[in-house]
Amino acid sequence: MKKFLTSLAAVALSVFSVGQVALAQDAGEFDGESLTVGVASDYEQEVWDVVVELAAAEGIEVEIVLFTDYVQPNIALQDGSVDLNAFQHVAFLNEWNEANDGDLTPLGFTYVAPLRAYSDSLASLDDLQDGDVVAIPNDPTNGGRALIALEQAGVIEVDDAVGILPTVDDVTVNDLNLQFEELEAAQLPNVLPDVAVAFINNNFALDFGLTVDDAIFSDGDDIETLAADYKNVIATRAADVENPLYQHIVSLYQSDAVAEKLAEVSAGADLPAWTADDAYPLDLSGDATEEAAAEGEEETEEDAE
Repeated sequence: MKKFLTSLAAVALSVFSVGQVALAQDAGEFDGESLTVGVASDYEQEVWDVVVELAAAEGIEVEIVLFTDYVQPNIALQDGSVDLNAFQHVAFLNEWNEANDGDLTPLGFTYVAPLRAYSDSLASLDDLQDGDVVAIPNDPTNGGRALIALEQAGVIEVDDAVGILPTVDDVTVNDLNLQFEELEAAQLPNVLPDVAVAFINNNFALDFGLTVDDAIFSDGDDIETLAADYKNVIATRAADVENPLYQHIVSLYQSDAVAEKLAEVSAGADLPAWTADDAYPLDLSGDATEEAAAEGEEETEEDAE
């Protein structure tokens, strides 16, 4: 499976102040303007409150709209109920667009959130027993990521051909006969007493009171094999990617103040995912996993010759 995964930038990703961001506009240029941003957890809202303050200092009103699941933020963005959203990684966004004929477009990176496994009864994934129940998110991208994490830990194997989106039907080796329970991501912390292990997204884990130290496994432990598809982004509609206000909001997010707040509220669990070299809007037309697969095919063809 690792041949489908691309190296992420070094863990110590550079962060930079608003004044250093190439995208930043002159203060006051957007005085009197306003916009709405959809997020999916109290945790993310707390980080965005820093952006609200930075924007307010320039006369910009930013309203944060809090959603309680991973479905409504994209629906609201697509229908124009909000102007931006910031809660998902690239793989989730791509899958949503494909399933819903959407045109949501990533503008800039926010952070990388490792996916972690939690358990009320086990100290390690090595302690899993025959027939144990493993709870995973029921959306394709996070569910697939959980299965890849189990493969990363040496617990199962999945079909290489499906890339970063395996389903339980793509599990090819399951020596422990694990049973997979697919649930809404927000509900996973609640089932910990009833399952052996649950893979819980960081925002929901933090909201539930779980910490990084509580986790028994993290796919970020081997950050070099974590696909770039799992970087979180600020997104909008394709027609609005050139909006200068939105561009400026990205620059406000990608600041030292936000990086510091991110480290505080995540207890160091999340990592800033932006760099000074990022394009605006992000050019992600060449999917990293597809490129890796294509390169592998070319090498195979050359070897055959």
